[in-house]
Amino acid sequence: MFFRKKKLFVLLISLIILVGIIGFSLRERTNLTVAEDFVHDTVGWFQAIVNKPITFTTNITSNIKEIKNVYKENQILKTRLEELRKLEYENQELSKEIEELELALDKTESDFLMNFTTIHASVMARSKDQWFKQITINKGQQDGVEANMAVITGEGMIGKVQTASPFTSTVLLLNGFNRSNRISVNVFQDDQKRDISGFIVDYDEERDLLLLEMNENDPDLESGQVVFSSGLGGVFPKGLEIGKVKEVGVDRYELTSIAYVEPSAKLDEVQHVMVIDRMMTTEEENAEEEEDT
Repeated sequence: MFFRKKKLFVLLISLIILVGIIGFSLRERTNLTVAEDFVHDTVGWFQAIVNKPITFTTNITSNIKEIKNVYKENQILKTRLEELRKLEYENQELSKEIEELELALDKTESDFLMNFTTIHASVMARSKDQWFKQITINKGQQDGVEANMAVITGEGMIGKVQTASPFTSTVLLLNGFNRSNRISVNVFQDDQKRDISGFIVDYDEERDLLLLEMNENDPDLESGQVVFSSGLGGVFPKGLEIGKVKEVGVDRYELTSIAYVEPSAKLDEVQHVMVIDRMMTTEEENAEEEEDT
């Protein structure tokens, strides 16, 4: 019984002391005790030591996450940029193709080509050899294509069929012509009734122009005049536009006029062509043949 009362007394005293300490610590004070200062400083110092590596680790983790996010965003932007560039390139190519097809359609519906059989074809390949300016088209003998047929675009003549296979054909471009493949031409003049005639005999690589040799030294030959096929020689129909005169001069003996002609068609950008059947002659050619007979 005595020990029970003693325990109860100790517990009561402890509660009174605890309540007193709590009350003492909760009251407003301007100065702390030495013990409280020690505890406060120790806890603050310990928290500073613990917080520094935690803060450092947290910052590193955040930076790594940000770097990963920036890298992913950069990769996404690069992919989208490449897709945008691809779309822009495809759009440019499609625009060129549409423009080329529209020119070809207008050319096909012209009165001049209504007198001929035209075979539409697309370019499959281009010769990489600079000595053979050729393209391969996707039409051949099965489509009516034969060797030496003229090949044009909506802008003008680009060459002739060199060889024809059953399903494809090889076209020799104007910049691959030489004296063995020369073209008889006429030069159009606004104020002159007579024709100025000559031959496309070569291609000047330095000037990137066709070389035209006239049949005589003709003072009427001028820059800006349009050059057409004459129909002579039995290969090219009469009236196919070849190009425009850019430079005029004379040969080294000063006996005949020469000129450099810029092709009307862009030979390095050809995608769609038309093959002209030479066997069908125009009414004008028929009339000329009747007059000759």
